[in-house]
Amino acid sequence: MKKWIVPTLLMLLLTACAESPQNENSQANGKETATESNQNNDNSEVEEPVTQEDSEGIPEEEEGSDNAEEATTDPESADSESKEPQYTVNPADSSVQPIGEASAEVVLLTIDDAPDRYAMEMATTLKELDVKAIFFVNGHFLQTEEEKATLKKIHEMGFPIGNHTMNHKSLRQLTEEEQYEEIVGLNDLIEEIIGEQPKFFRAPFGINTDYSDELVASEGMVRMNWTYGYDWEQDYTTAEAIADIMVNAKELRSGANLLMHDREWTNAALADIVKGLQGKGYEMLDPSLIEVKTDQSEM
Repeated sequence: MKKWIVPTLLMLLLTACAESPQNENSQANGKETATESNQNNDNSEVEEPVTQEDSEGIPEEEEGSDNAEEATTDPESADSESKEPQYTVNPADSSVQPIGEASAEVVLLTIDDAPDRYAMEMATTLKELDVKAIFFVNGHFLQTEEEKATLKKIHEMGFPIGNHTMNHKSLRQLTEEEQYEEIVGLNDLIEEIIGEQPKFFRAPFGINTDYSDELVASEGMVRMNWTYGYDWEQDYTTAEAIADIMVNAKELRSGANLLMHDREWTNAALADIVKGLQGKGYEMLDPSLIEVKTDQSEM
């Protein structure tokens, strides 16, 4: 009995020792698997807030976009409201008259025969003084690329461009077909240069015809002559003389429509003219505040 019991006991002991490390390895492997599982769960928990923040960020951006659209719309509406017509042109004497509560103490500056030689300098002076004027242009001053560029620049500076006919001929001496070319032909040329048609018309020498009145109305322009102007007269061809008469003329009154030209002496006197008129309590009217009707047949 003793001989075989001892070997048997030894065999059992060896078997038990061999199984113990295997169990420890299995337990260790189980702990590592559990740790990886927990790490994966941790990663999932970390990613969830990121995804949530992203999804929450989308509505915020959409709200921001809505606000941006409102912001761009509101200024346009405000600007549109600020440019509501406040004055009309009296067809009888071409003066400007207030609508409603608009100030009556205004005068309108206009510059004819542009852009000849001094229009750009005159526009620069007016821009520096922060006042506006209508530049009435002739087509024969818009035949070169340089002249067209000058007109475009004046318009881009904020000055309205008026129609003074293509060749500055007396409309009364022209056929209806020729009047059409003088007026509509220039409108087309101006639109080609600045991207829009004129809103104001002034006939050469202030001479209109029944046909030109109808044509101007059909083109949606306001016809105007002027209240007074002197810079083509021999006595007023110096800066001092023209500045004095434009500020102290007996014709100066509220709503006066002042005629000037693209001339050396007028250019030199322009700042003094504006400051002199302002010193008398007049505001230089912004032409964009003048009502433009599509039907000017009463004129």
